[in-house]
Amino acid sequence: MNANSAARRYALVSFLTWLPAGLMIAPLVLLMLGRGLTIVQVGVVMTVYSLVIAVLELPTGGLADVVGRRAVLALAAACTALSLGLLVLATSFWAFVLACGVLGVSRALSSGPAEAWYVDTLHAVEGAEADLRPGLARGHVMEDVALGVGVLAGGFVPLLDLPLDLPLGLPALTVPPLAGAVAALVWLGVVLVALPEPPHPRVRLGEVLRGVPLTVASGVRVAVRDGVLRRLVLLSAVVGMALTCVELLVPGHLATLTGSAELGATAYAVVAAVGFAGGALGSGLAPALARRLAGREAVMSGNKGREAGVSGDKGREAPGAKGSVRGAVAGLVLSGLSLAGLALSALLGGASGVGSVVLAGLPYAVLFVGLGAYGVLRAELSHHRVTAAERATMASAASLAGSGGAALANLTLAPLAMGLGTAAAWWLVAAVVLLSSLLFFRLPVRERTAV
Repeated sequence: MNANSAARRYALVSFLTWLPAGLMIAPLVLLMLGRGLTIVQVGVVMTVYSLVIAVLELPTGGLADVVGRRAVLALAAACTALSLGLLVLATSFWAFVLACGVLGVSRALSSGPAEAWYVDTLHAVEGAEADLRPGLARGHVMEDVALGVGVLAGGFVPLLDLPLDLPLGLPALTVPPLAGAVAALVWLGVVLVALPEPPHPRVRLGEVLRGVPLTVASGVRVAVRDGVLRRLVLLSAVVGMALTCVELLVPGHLATLTGSAELGATAYAVVAAVGFAGGALGSGLAPALARRLAGREAVMSGNKGREAGVSGDKGREAPGAKGSVRGAVAGLVLSGLSLAGLALSALLGGASGVGSVVLAGLPYAVLFVGLGAYGVLRAELSHHRVTAAERATMASAASLAGSGGAALANLTLAPLAMGLGTAAAWWLVAAVVLLSSLLFFRLPVRERTAV
C-alpha cells in the first residue's frame, strides 16, 4: 500500500463514519417527541448518550492501541448499525435510553482509530518524516462532507411524499436512521476489507484486560506531563465549548429570525449544511495555509535540532510544524471573530426574512472554515508528540476534553443567554476562543519521540 492509497481509504472510512451521525442530526429529537417522550425525557436520553461517551472515550482509545485499529472500528460500525436499528423500533423512554446508550458506545469506539490507522500506515510507508497534513486534511474534509450530506438528507427526506410502504407502520422520520443503519453496514464492510492492520503480536484476553488500563494511564501521564499536549487538550475543551455554543443557541436564534419554529428548523438544517461545507473547505485549505505561514525558517526544519522545547523533549524539529502552529492560530482567530459576528447578528432582534438568516448564516459558515483548518493542524501537531502506542488514546483524550467543554457550555451558556440575551453568550465564547490562541505562544515544535 502506498501513501495515496492509505489516504483514499482513510478518507472513505471518515466519510462512512460520520454519514450515519449526519443523517440523525435533524430527525432524532423529533422522532423521540413523536413517540411520546417529553422534552425533559429527551434531555435525559441525550445526557445518557453524552455520559456513555465520556466514560468510554479513554478506555476505547486504549483498546484501539492494544488490540488494533481495525477491530475497534469494525465494532464501532456494528454498534452504530445496532443502535440505529433500535432507534427505528423504539417506542418508549427506556427503549430510547438503550438505543442512545449503544450509539454512545459506537461514538466512543470510533473516536481516534481511523486517524491513528492512517498515521501509523503512512509512517510505515514513508517513515517518521512523512507529511501528515494532506491525508489528515482529506479525512477531515470527508467528515464534514458526510455531515453536510447527512443533515440535508435527514432533514428533508422525511418531508418528501415518497411512495414508501414501511413495515410495522413506521413513520417517515424513521427513514434517516434506517438509511444510517445501512450506511453503517457498508462502513463495517469497508473497514474489514480496506484497512489492513499493521503486523503486531497476537494479544490474549488477559493481556487486553491488563494492557488497556496501562495504555490509558500512560496516555494520561503523557497528556499531563507534556507541555504541548497539555495545551492542545485544553484547546480541545475550548473548541467543544464553541461548537456547543452555536448548536445550543443558533436554532432558537433562527426561529426568532424566521418567525416560527418550523421555518427555524428548516433554516437550521440549511445553515448547518453550509457550516459543514465551510468545515470541509477549511480542512482542505489547511495544508496550503500552513505552508503559506511557515516562513523561511520552516524550510530548514527537520535538518537538525536547534533549541530545546519543553523539559524532556528529544529529537528534531517536527517538519513544517511552525507553519502548522501559525495556521492553527489563524483558524482559531477566524473562529473567534466569526462568533463575534454571530453576536452582532443577534442585534437584529425581531427582524425577520431571508436577509437576516443569511446575515446570521455567514458567520456560522466562516466559523466552521476556521475550525476546519484548526482541526487538521492541531491533529498534526498532536501526532508529532506521541508514539503509535499512545496515538488513539490521545485522540480520545482530546475528544473527552471537547465533551467536557461542551458540558461546561451547556451548564453556563443557556442561563447566560436567558438572562442577558444570546449575544452576550456569543460575545463571551468569542473572547474565550480568541484568548485561547495565546496557548500557541512559544509552543515547542519538536517531535517528542521517534515513532
